[in-house]
Amino acid sequence: MNLLIITADDLGLAVEVNEAVELAHRAGVLTAASLMVGGQAAVDAVSRARRLPKLSVGLHVVLVDGRPILPPARIPNLVDGSGNLRRDMVRLSFELALLPSRRRQLRAEIAAQFEAYRQTGLSLDHVDVHKHFHLHPVVAREVIAIGRQFGMRALRIPVEPGAVLARMGQRRGLLLLWLLRPWLAIARAQARRAGIVVADAVFGLTWSGAMSARRLASLIDNLPPGLIEIFTHPAVRNRFLGHADGYGYTGELKALCAPMTAAALRRSRCRLGSYGDVYPRAVGSREPLRST
Repeated sequence: MNLLIITADDLGLAVEVNEAVELAHRAGVLTAASLMVGGQAAVDAVSRARRLPKLSVGLHVVLVDGRPILPPARIPNLVDGSGNLRRDMVRLSFELALLPSRRRQLRAEIAAQFEAYRQTGLSLDHVDVHKHFHLHPVVAREVIAIGRQFGMRALRIPVEPGAVLARMGQRRGLLLLWLLRPWLAIARAQARRAGIVVADAVFGLTWSGAMSARRLASLIDNLPPGLIEIFTHPAVRNRFLGHADGYGYTGELKALCAPMTAAALRRSRCRLGSYGDVYPRAVGSREPLRST
C-alpha cells in the first residue's frame, strides 16, 4: 500500500489558516486537516469543513500553548495567569508524571476537547496533538484511552525517517530525530496495542513552518513505501493572531498548490487519501466505526 496523506494542522486557529486550508484543498494537494476545537476561528473552520466533503478532518488536541475548552478554574494547574494553557512543557511533563491532580485535570481537558469535536458533527478521521506533546507517555496513554471512547481510530506518531532526509541533503535536525526515537517507539507501541492506526512514516517535523514547494516535491520523490503522512501549516498571511514566530505560512500554502508538487505526485506511485481509507467505515456512512 502506498497511501499519502497531506494534512494541514491548526485548522480553527485563525481565519487566515481556515482560508488557506480551503484553498489548498480545492486548488492543491491537501487531503486532510486537524481542527483546534478551542481555536478562536473554530466555528468558521467547522462551517468550511462542512462545505468540503472530501476533506478529511480530525482533532488537533491542544494541551499546551493554546486555549483550553474547560474553564480555567476546572484545570488550574494546566493554565497560566491569563487562563491560557501553559507553555513550560518540560516542567509540566514532570508534574504529569509525578502528581495525580495534574493527571486528573489533563484527562478532563482531553475529554472536553473530544466532546467538543463530537458536537461539531464532523467525522473523526484522525487525531494528532499540538507540539506532539503525546510523546510524553502519560499524555499518550490518556489521549488513546479517552480517544477510543469517542471513536478514534488513527493517531499521528511523528516518526520521521532520518535516512530519507539525509538522502535529500538535509542534515540539520537529525540529532533531534535520534534523541526522540525512544519516546516515538513508546508512543507507537501504545497506539498499536490499542488497535489504533499509525502511519509508517510522518514528515513535517524537521521542516515545520518551512515546507517550501521544492522541499515538498523532493520529499514526495523520495518517500518510502507504506502509509505516509506529511503535515503542513498553511495560512494566507504570515502574521495573524496566534501565529508562530518564524513560520513561513504562505510559503507552505504555495507549496501545497505548486505545479511542481502536483508533478511530483504524478511521478510517484502514491495514492492521495486519508487515514479513513485504512480502517473500515460503517456501510453507507462516512463515519469511522466506533471502538468497542
